[in-house]
Amino acid sequence: MVGILQRMSGLRAALRYLSAHRVFSSTARARLSSAGLCSPVLTCSSGQFLFSSRQVHAGADAPKPSPSAAPERLPFSRVTLQDLDFFRKVLPGRTITDPDLLESSNVDWLKTVRGSSEVLLRPQTTEEVSQILSYCNSRNLAVNPQGGNTGLVGGSVPVYDEIVLSTALMNNVLTFDSISGILTCQAGCVLENLSLYLEERDFIMPLDLGSKGSCQIGGNVATNAGGLRLLRYGSLRGTILGLEVVLADGRVLDCLTKLRKDNTGYDLKQLFIGSEGTLGVITAVSVLCPRKPKSVNVVFLGCETFEQLLQTFQLCRGMLGEILSAFEFLDSECMRLLNTHLKMSNPISDCPFYVVIETSGSDSTHDGEKLQNFLEEAMNLSMVADGTVATEDSKIKALWSMRERVTEALTHEGYTYKYDISLPVEQIYQLVTDMRTHLGDQAKSVVGYGHVGDGNVHLNVTSPAKDPALVAAIEPFVYEWTAKRQGSVSAEHGLGLKKRNYIYYSKPSQAVALMGNIKAMLDPKGILNPYKTLPDDLK
Repeated sequence: MVGILQRMSGLRAALRYLSAHRVFSSTARARLSSAGLCSPVLTCSSGQFLFSSRQVHAGADAPKPSPSAAPERLPFSRVTLQDLDFFRKVLPGRTITDPDLLESSNVDWLKTVRGSSEVLLRPQTTEEVSQILSYCNSRNLAVNPQGGNTGLVGGSVPVYDEIVLSTALMNNVLTFDSISGILTCQAGCVLENLSLYLEERDFIMPLDLGSKGSCQIGGNVATNAGGLRLLRYGSLRGTILGLEVVLADGRVLDCLTKLRKDNTGYDLKQLFIGSEGTLGVITAVSVLCPRKPKSVNVVFLGCETFEQLLQTFQLCRGMLGEILSAFEFLDSECMRLLNTHLKMSNPISDCPFYVVIETSGSDSTHDGEKLQNFLEEAMNLSMVADGTVATEDSKIKALWSMRERVTEALTHEGYTYKYDISLPVEQIYQLVTDMRTHLGDQAKSVVGYGHVGDGNVHLNVTSPAKDPALVAAIEPFVYEWTAKRQGSVSAEHGLGLKKRNYIYYSKPSQAVALMGNIKAMLDPKGILNPYKTLPDDLK
């Protein structure tokens, strides 16, 4: 790869290689009684950024609640001592009622939504999940399925006192076929652990996320997570071959096929991919895994305008073709946050926009030549101002961290309002520009980053503290702006609690009504992850 840079003399800017190093207080205990465990009101939040889910954005004295706020509690039963006896019989030692141990299951990753569940169940098998749901359905007890709890829209934590059903102990690899590359595992397997398991066998997961160290494959499937490899390997709707799902009444739906082609009837697994735990609890998955590439290169480039960035993407797709596996971007505001809060140094000169490109293939010589030709052409056409290349694992990880740790940096900036928008590629950054103009000095910062190849921008607006006036200025502006351009208000994060009532900006009322019919058919009592995904008032 050194030859790439040596032959680029006379160009406006030179690429440089990346150097080796550049880079709660506990909930008060509730009194047990035979009548019930849960208080009819929510527990108070314990941190500066925590709030009860009835007040997701609106203040307590706000005249009109935000569409993001939770509706009134539905008439589900409350957990009794008899219920606890049953759970302890099914899950000896794995029925948790200690408030300190429940704390992390009641609060979402962003620490912006808090539930008040007082029961955490930790099954290890599909049969245990089946017994639990059968019982809860008969008792009309609401259940909140929970994986790694890394969601960003309030979909993975209770809204009120729903029982938390954690898949964390369902973490076994069941089978792996080294000929076909098909992995079958339980839903609680952590994504990074699966990646390590596969890499030892010369394969990789088709999915890669910044939260891979804690997110679980079942949750990934339930939210149809996108991630950093979607450009190369496609979405989970294509790579997930089969699912095992426990329905609300405890019936086990075994669609855990390992076939790449199966055209017999309706493809039922697609109902559960992206359903956010509202139609059934995913307990096992089979996924098609690609071979581990023998040659990986990562390029970090700087562009002066977003138009140049798009031109670079177009050139990249044409010249790199089959070896292109990722094309990510971040703006200068993201870089400022990385510098300020995480002390991460910019590996190249300052630019308005930055691009992370990854190539992966089977022949390092072939890949190197293609990458060389692309870089020379991009520089000759003045699309790129500066850049750096990495081929070693440590340097590749350092470059990727510039993109993956933006979300972490944002947590240090203050209260963050997050929007996960899908748009025609040429318009994805215009949303960020228009939002800055629209908000003026109301926001502390407005930043944009995301997946260019997927047309997915992550718009983040920060303020020193939770600000109802600011969110009123953002919403519904951001959703109306997106709808006018035929975009989606949720590209990969799902709708959860926070965005359920905005679904009509992306889906026609007939489609939403049909979703409601499917929910009513599979979960007639509505016990699975209530208050999530579907709007409060179906049209």
